[in-house]
Amino acid sequence: MNRASGIIAHPTSFPGEHGIGDLGGGAYEFINFLAAAKQTLWQVLPLGPTSYGDSPYQSFSSFAGNPYMISPDLLFKQGYLFEEDLLDIPEFDPRTADYGKMIDYKMPLLKKAFKNYKLLETRGVKGNYTKFCARNADWINDYALFVALKNHFIAERKTKKGGAEFKAYRKANKKYLTENQILDYYYGAVWNSWPEPLARRDLAAMNTYSVKLADEIEFHKFLQFEFFNQWENVKQAANSKGIKIIGDIPIFVAFDSSDTWAGPSLFYLDEELQPTVVAGVPPDYFSETGQLWGNPLYNWENHKKSGYEWWTRRIESTLKLVDIIRIDHFRGFESYWAVPYGEKTAARGKWTKGPGGDLFDAIVRQLGHLPIIAEDLGIITPAVTDLRESLELPGMKVLQFAFDPEAKGLYAPHNYTSTRTVVYTGTHDNDTSRGWYEFAPEDEKDYFRRYLNVSGESPAWDLIRLAYSSTANFAVAPIQDVMDLETDARMNVPGVPAGNWRFRYTSDMLTDELAERLAYLAALYNRLPDKKKKKSASIL
Repeated sequence: MNRASGIIAHPTSFPGEHGIGDLGGGAYEFINFLAAAKQTLWQVLPLGPTSYGDSPYQSFSSFAGNPYMISPDLLFKQGYLFEEDLLDIPEFDPRTADYGKMIDYKMPLLKKAFKNYKLLETRGVKGNYTKFCARNADWINDYALFVALKNHFIAERKTKKGGAEFKAYRKANKKYLTENQILDYYYGAVWNSWPEPLARRDLAAMNTYSVKLADEIEFHKFLQFEFFNQWENVKQAANSKGIKIIGDIPIFVAFDSSDTWAGPSLFYLDEELQPTVVAGVPPDYFSETGQLWGNPLYNWENHKKSGYEWWTRRIESTLKLVDIIRIDHFRGFESYWAVPYGEKTAARGKWTKGPGGDLFDAIVRQLGHLPIIAEDLGIITPAVTDLRESLELPGMKVLQFAFDPEAKGLYAPHNYTSTRTVVYTGTHDNDTSRGWYEFAPEDEKDYFRRYLNVSGESPAWDLIRLAYSSTANFAVAPIQDVMDLETDARMNVPGVPAGNWRFRYTSDMLTDELAERLAYLAALYNRLPDKKKKKSASIL
């Protein structure tokens, strides 16, 4: 690893007039800012299609891209939208992503683009689309059918409130779910609420609906084609300026996903297609009752029998989108917290052994060197550390955790034992650094001020300087800290189901002054781009 620095900024946070950040002008504006600031790392959150709660960590697919990130402005340039299509844009809050309002506006727009694409397609574009679908046949067919089926049953059930099917679903789930969850699952058409032949992937039923929903299925394939095209251009622009993109893989997948529906044997599901155990973490810094994520847990024995084929495809697919992968909740590969399905909190779980190095050995045999960052925060045992070190993967340090007296300086730079480390001022799960300092206990504030010999007037930039000055080879800060924003700019509050993932900024907030300050620190602490190396050279 060469010394480098960068910024966390998810594309949904970019400026733009379409209700959510996308892969159009705001993305290229941010890349230019990174280059001016002499940064060589850009970290994003997972890029998959978001489901309930708008969380990128609860996705309908581990392989698909988020269609809401598709830029209407770029579709206009391609000739798939026309000037009149973009005249009546709703008034969106430029500092907050309003997913509901955005979806109501954007999905009809994307359907117009699809309709015009079919009318205007050229032989070359059609050829590229066909090749894209063929290259991604191992996931895109299941994904497109999955989304089409969900939308079909959501629409159908809007006109059929109650009824025998709903009552049967309620009876089967009342010991696991609250009444509100049952309503959300059924009327949101979670896949195990579908007619049984479809839920169990009966080929005749799937073929029948593939014909019935053919246009809808092609629409969702078209959206994936456009997302991947737009993202590939963004990535090429970043790489051309010497910027590497750090992607993010959630260790677990959502129950309501094409992954689980298409591969039920890879998860702990019972004969009724219900999870038997689900994911979470025990009580910790973020939550007194732990975090009940609810994701189905992997049947690692079946994964091993397949040679970890699904995981290998997942890593390979992600490495086509990004240059480096951060694996969220890495400790789950050593041992994971298994909570019986139906529990209301994560408190009554138990640690269960994961696949350990066996999984990574299998992936390396197929793919070679893995540019992976291990998210090793939380309850980390010597066995987890041994696994990470045996794989020679860099771990993470979060400076907001460094000043808790009970932690005894575990995350403080003077205790770093390896340069193979990625240090963050905070992550998407933390408060902004300015908000952290404002609400921190007085003993933490005191330790912070004495440790850095500062007044506490600018905690975000004090932590950025501390990260850059550390021995960690990578130093990364959220865009909110670079902009010195308060708590209301926080991206996520773990354990809180609503109101997250909404942060956006406006173009005027990416100032030349901020770029100059970052460039100064990058030069001061030897984190400048290496001009002697090729732009495509790896820095991990």
